[in-house]
Amino acid sequence: MPTFVIKQISIRQARYPLKPGEGADAVHSIPEYAYAVTELHTGLPETGIGLAFTLGPGTDLVCSAVETLAGPLVGREIEELMADFGRVFRQIADHPQYRWLGPHKGVVHLALASITNACFDLWAKARQVPLWKLLFDLSPEQILSLLDLSYLEDALQPSDVISLLQANHAGRSQRSSILASGYPGYDTSVGWFQYSDEQVYTNTQRAVAAGFTAMKLKVGSKDSQRDIRRARLVRQAAGPQARIMFDANQQWTLPQAVRICLDLAEMDPFWIEEPTHPDDVLAHQALAHAIAPVRIAAGEHIPNRILFKNFIQARAAHFIQADAVRVGGISEFLTISLLARKYGLPVVPHVGDMGQIHQHLVLFNHIALGQEPVFLEYIPHLRDYFRLPAQVEGGVYRTPQEPGSSSDLL
Repeated sequence: MPTFVIKQISIRQARYPLKPGEGADAVHSIPEYAYAVTELHTGLPETGIGLAFTLGPGTDLVCSAVETLAGPLVGREIEELMADFGRVFRQIADHPQYRWLGPHKGVVHLALASITNACFDLWAKARQVPLWKLLFDLSPEQILSLLDLSYLEDALQPSDVISLLQANHAGRSQRSSILASGYPGYDTSVGWFQYSDEQVYTNTQRAVAAGFTAMKLKVGSKDSQRDIRRARLVRQAAGPQARIMFDANQQWTLPQAVRICLDLAEMDPFWIEEPTHPDDVLAHQALAHAIAPVRIAAGEHIPNRILFKNFIQARAAHFIQADAVRVGGISEFLTISLLARKYGLPVVPHVGDMGQIHQHLVLFNHIALGQEPVFLEYIPHLRDYFRLPAQVEGGVYRTPQEPGSSSDLL
C-alpha cells in the first residue's frame, strides 16, 4: 500500500454566480455561491479536496487564513495524521494569533473546515473507499481520536462517545438497508425568496412529481402577509401529506417571530428554520415555548460545537442543522452529531456543500449512531461543477461508491 505524505498544499477559491432568483433569501439578495478550496498534494494521483462554503468576495479572506493555518500539515503522512486528528484539530483552532479573530467562528473557523475536510477526503481516497465506509470501518476508539471534545465536558464525555457507538452497533445490519434504498431528500429550491408566486407554485408541483415528499419555502418578507400567502400556495400545491418547511434566514426579531410563526402554524409546518439571530439562544428558547408544538430548526449559522451544546441544553431547537462546510469540518460535525444523539435530537444538515459530503455523513449518523433518517436537503444549482455530483432520483440520495468525500470540483 503506498504511503500518502502531504508534500504540498494549494488553496484556491471557486465562485459560482447563480441564475436570477436562485439562492436568494430574506437577507442574501444577490448570492454568489463560493468555496474556499484546500488541496493536499501527495505526489500521487490522489489529492485531498476540502471545501468551506462562503458567499462571493469574502472567500478571499478564508483562503488567506487557510494558507497560514494549514502549514503544519506539510510532511505529515495521512494515516499517522488521522490517528490523532482531534489533537491536531484543536491545535489549529487554537492558533495563538488567529484564535483572537474567533475564537472558533468566522473566517478562521471556516478555514479550519476547509483544511479538515481535505484531510478526511485524502484519507478516504488513500484507503480507496467512500467516506461513509471509511467512517463505518473505524472502531469507537478511532472515532473518538478524531474529535475535539474541549468545552463539552459538562455534556459529552469521551466515555459517552464510546458508549453511544457501542450501544448502536447491534442494529447496524438492519439499518444498513438504507445503503440500497437511498437516503430521503427534500427540495430547497422550490421557493427562493425572489421567485414569483406562480414560480413557487409550479416548482412545488414539479418537486412532487419528481418524488419529493418534503420541500422548503423562504420567508421573512417585510410584509408578513406575503409569507402567509406563499406558504398557503406551497401547502396547496404539495398536498396535505407533504412536509413543508419555512426558512426566515434570521430576519425576524423575537416579537416578530412569535407573531409570524403562529400565523404560519395554519400550514402545519414540519419546522420553521432560523427564525431569529443565530447567536441568541434565549430568544430561540423563548420562541420554542411560545409557538409549540411548531418546531424550530437551527444550525446554518451556528459556528461551533459549544453553541450547539447551548442550543441543545436550552431546548432551543428541535432539529440540529450542523453543516460540515460551515462548522470546523467533518470532525466537528461528528462531535455535534454525537452530542445531538445523546440528547435525542435529529441532525438534519444544512448543505453548503450541496449535499456532496453530507450524503456520506447522514449515512454514518443513521447506521452507526441510530439517528432517525429524517431527510437531507437538496440544492441542485452547483451540480454541474462537481466531478461526481450527488445522484438524487425519486426524491432520494443514491449511495455514492467512489473513493473520497465527493468534493472534487471540475
